Amino acid sequence: MRIQDMMGLGPKSAEMLAHAGIATVDDLRNAGSIGAFVAVKKTGQPASLNLLWALEGALTNQPWKEVAKRERTRLLLALDLVER
Repeated sequence: MRIQDMMGLGPKSAEMLAHAGIATVDDLRNAGSIGAFVAVKKTGQPASLNLLWALEGALTNQPWKEVAKRERTRLLLALDLVER
């Protein structure tokens, strides 16, 4: 399976991740949604929180909109800890 074939991700997301050094599904799993999101941001790419929701959704096989509703607070707190 390719990154762009995962739920909620497509060619644009895969391109952003590849630019951040995350080229395979295993790379994404190893980085986790927070790590991958931070890696994309560090490259200077315009990463919105929708990408974070999509990454978490891809890793947990959930639609990104459900992730945004149910996991928003947990993900934002985890992101804040990593970015400090």
